[in-house]
Amino acid sequence: MKSAIPRIALVIPVYNEEAVLPELLRRLDALFAARPECLWHVVFVNDGSRDGTVRIAAERAQADPRYRLVDFSRNFGHQAALTAGLAHAGDADAVVTMDADLQDPPEVIPDLVAAWRNGAEVVLAIRRSRKERGLRRVGFDLFHGLFGRLSDFPIENNTGTFGLLDGAAVAAFNQLPEKHRFFPGLRAWVGFTRGEVQYDRDERVAGEPVVTFRKLVRYALDGVFSFSRLPLRLVTYVGLVIAGIGFAVGLFFVVRRLLGVEIASTGFTTLVTLLLFLGGVQLIGIGVLGEYLGRIYDEVKRRPHYIVKRKVGFE
Repeated sequence: MKSAIPRIALVIPVYNEEAVLPELLRRLDALFAARPECLWHVVFVNDGSRDGTVRIAAERAQADPRYRLVDFSRNFGHQAALTAGLAHAGDADAVVTMDADLQDPPEVIPDLVAAWRNGAEVVLAIRRSRKERGLRRVGFDLFHGLFGRLSDFPIENNTGTFGLLDGAAVAAFNQLPEKHRFFPGLRAWVGFTRGEVQYDRDERVAGEPVVTFRKLVRYALDGVFSFSRLPLRLVTYVGLVIAGIGFAVGLFFVVRRLLGVEIASTGFTTLVTLLLFLGGVQLIGIGVLGEYLGRIYDEVKRRPHYIVKRKVGFE
């Protein structure tokens, strides 16, 4: 049973979003004014911004009790910022997670809340369309097309940070200790009753994307290696296939020699090709093992996900 006046927290990581924040604040204020049936508050998590982002967020948190700021000591990454925001959401009945660039419209939030009040404990915002173009768009489409086939655990396509978690789901999420975090995968892993809201993803309101293509690739690799053993299995399968081919070829030449039909030849090109091929397969296998081993190394160090320098608005 949902409370008559639910407490809804918005968790918004920010990194160098000075150009976007004024418009984001204006649209959030408009949302809160139009939906007085909920008690709203916003948790901004400053992920080591180098522009005026932290100043704008801190000033709003000092002036308006509905806004709060968690300020990191340095840049720890988007996933760490989401983790910190969920940990500082307080006693909210539900938490909406979203990015600050306004590609995910705040005007969709009432639909997420409505789905939650109708019984869903995790509400997914499904991207019906998106405005990205060029290499980023190709990368997004390729990742979402392949990830569902690679993952050992079913994860919905065309979803990202945007969505809603019930308080119970937030509590479950906060228990997950892993260092390399892939938010859509962890959100799917915790379970709970699910709902969906479709929306059209907009372009950035201002400024340039703060997440580089390199960071997106790293994020995709975190998703694959955190939720799939398929790369390890592929290395095993490739090794078995090559070993089988090698055994068959070796047996073929042994039989030829025993039958006295062996004809010696130089075979330099064939030999070099086989050596390079097998060497490449071995290096790929070592690389895949290294990705998993590196993540194990990060986990056993048990360092915290982030360090908070200060908090504003939590008094």
